[in-house]
Amino acid sequence: MLAPITVGEVMKSPVKTVAPEESARSVATQLSEEHIGSLVVCETGEPVGIVTDSDVSHLVSEGYDPNSTTAEEFMASPLVKIREDEPIQDAAKKLRKHNIKRLPVVDDNHDIVGIVTTTDLTNYLPHLARRGARETPDEDRTRQNVRADTLYENEDWEYRYFGTEADVNVGDTVEFSKTVSADDVESFAEASGDTNRLHLDDEYAEGTRFGERIAHGALATGVISAALARLPGMVIYLSQDVSYLGPVPLGDRVTAECEVVEKIGESRFRLSTKLLDGDDETVIDGEAAVIAEDLPPGA
Repeated sequence: MLAPITVGEVMKSPVKTVAPEESARSVATQLSEEHIGSLVVCETGEPVGIVTDSDVSHLVSEGYDPNSTTAEEFMASPLVKIREDEPIQDAAKKLRKHNIKRLPVVDDNHDIVGIVTTTDLTNYLPHLARRGARETPDEDRTRQNVRADTLYENEDWEYRYFGTEADVNVGDTVEFSKTVSADDVESFAEASGDTNRLHLDDEYAEGTRFGERIAHGALATGVISAALARLPGMVIYLSQDVSYLGPVPLGDRVTAECEVVEKIGESRFRLSTKLLDGDDETVIDGEAAVIAEDLPPGA
């Protein structure tokens, strides 16, 4: 699994700032000359707000005088910001929670040191671009532990499918749970050739940041594939984007949760995908595209 990435590693720096008393015209001029989308408003060195090119456009369209209107009058405040040592997942949560695209970054002294945007984060967290999943599936559409088109099942495995019997539709969800064992990890290492000692050597793994052996990232992602295999019909992977947010220790019980969020073509669908660990923390987040075709004759 990948180590957590901090905001400080992906932010843009230095940050262009403006004083609260600067006019809207001055703000617009700086944005244009610097070819940037925002300016952080600082008062005596402390960030107190942010103004964007959209704010300036809205100001003009509403008939305000750009010469007499100051940055303080139309800046977004109180300022939503984040510390440079926080993980980028926390930055993504703040951007989503406040429905904003830019997040000023501060150091331990609360001085402005950078800015991070949705675009910056999508390079590391591709799932940010997708639509959110529904909070609660319709219980009357639930099929629990019903045999899907799989060759066999295992007593340790569990799955639930919320949808129709015949085909895949937007809004359908599928969950699949299994325990990731040492045997799984060792078999995957042999099958893939990935014999990284972090996955196979207890003594070696104890000295790493994880303190114990963990499952291969690709093996953990395979649990998502197992969930997708339990959608109706013959399901074929087209693509999978993932962000690895945390490790999966050996012996942990994980659950893949997938939701169909868009039909992108004939028999083709886009799904949100995530993997939860035994503490219900998201360790993989992303999205997939699949083909869901009719079963072959006689299947």
